[in-house]
Amino acid sequence: MNHFEMLDGELACEGVPLAKIAREVGTPVYVYSTATFRRHYEVFRDAFRAHPALGEPLVAYAVKACSNLSVLKTLGDLGAGADTVSEGEIRRALAAGIPPERIIFSGVGKTRAEIAFALTTGVAEINVESEPEMDLIAQVAASLGVRAAIAFRVNPNVAAGGHAKISTGKAENKFGVDFEEAARLYANASNNAALNPIGVGCHIGSQITDLGPLREAYGKMRGLVERLRGEGLSVERLDLGGGLGVPYFNMPEPPSPAALADMIAQVMQGLKIELAFEPGRVIAANAGVLLSQVIHVHERPDRRFLVVDAAMNDLIRPAMYEAFHDIRPVKPRGGEALSYDVVGPVCETGDTFTRDRPLPPLAGGDLIAFMSAGAYGATMSSEYNTRPLVPEVMVDGDRYAVVRPRPTYEEMLAKEPLAEWLTD
Repeated sequence: MNHFEMLDGELACEGVPLAKIAREVGTPVYVYSTATFRRHYEVFRDAFRAHPALGEPLVAYAVKACSNLSVLKTLGDLGAGADTVSEGEIRRALAAGIPPERIIFSGVGKTRAEIAFALTTGVAEINVESEPEMDLIAQVAASLGVRAAIAFRVNPNVAAGGHAKISTGKAENKFGVDFEEAARLYANASNNAALNPIGVGCHIGSQITDLGPLREAYGKMRGLVERLRGEGLSVERLDLGGGLGVPYFNMPEPPSPAALADMIAQVMQGLKIELAFEPGRVIAANAGVLLSQVIHVHERPDRRFLVVDAAMNDLIRPAMYEAFHDIRPVKPRGGEALSYDVVGPVCETGDTFTRDRPLPPLAGGDLIAFMSAGAYGATMSSEYNTRPLVPEVMVDGDRYAVVRPRPTYEEMLAKEPLAEWLTD
């Protein structure tokens, strides 16, 4: 469910018409629904509360999905933690008021400086993704005189995900330690005075719409926990990652968080362990839209191009992943649907959101909304073609706030001082 519905004949976010935001903020612009973020987080959290035997898991929202501070603050106030993949994301979570003990630090290429920052901050765990990384964490921890709480991200060699570029659990993917090496590495870490291994975890992909691969991976992870404990090693936490698919408008309804929790309760029955999750897309995707204005319609004998002011630098998912986003007119007009290629102004053929999409008749000046754009939208945007970074707006009921302003051209250019020898 999301809170983008028709209100008095036009599309609104909660109680705010999108046309009002377009007039006052300009386009393109991301618009987020506070009510949707809250509801999606609570549905995910409460699915596991329905299984008391699972305990109260750490639900660490994947910051990379939508990292705006107002979004993080909204979720953190509900009890969410943060799954982070850089020092910058850790700093974002902290700035939003999320305590260090609810922050997980993941990622395959952590630097010495980032590890030191995470350790001095006191994050809940650092997810180890390779043996060299384990050694580096031990070195940094020893130099700081601390013991690093770590968990091993294990690659269970299970394929899943809505696209090859977001599948992360196969042996050929860069993520995690080899499943067969996990026990040896965990034992080695347990014998290192600078390391405190507290658990293991996995994350096999994103936009997963079939619970079968997750069940297989989770079964393997349970077996690993039992093996490690059988060898006398302490395993306190099992991090089951994220990846549950969301109901994009052209896809079958994915499994619900309740169905996921039911499956996990079956797989983990009788295993006493603290669980952690790293959901991102399932919370953020349908909580946001990208609002854009039609510049003009370019007619050719065999094509009809709908040229809009949003571009691939604002929403790169269609260009990168061939992703589908439902497109809705903000103020629909009558008439038979027409076939459009929806394109932006960036000088790339790849700046195409969709081809041959049936849409209601549209004309220059009309507003459209790219739906399900709350995840991996603004966070992956750029200033390519020296286009101002797309702003973000947060709606709560009948009020809204600009939570990331659109920079001026002067602000953009001021970030690039001329080399001193060019200023003479």
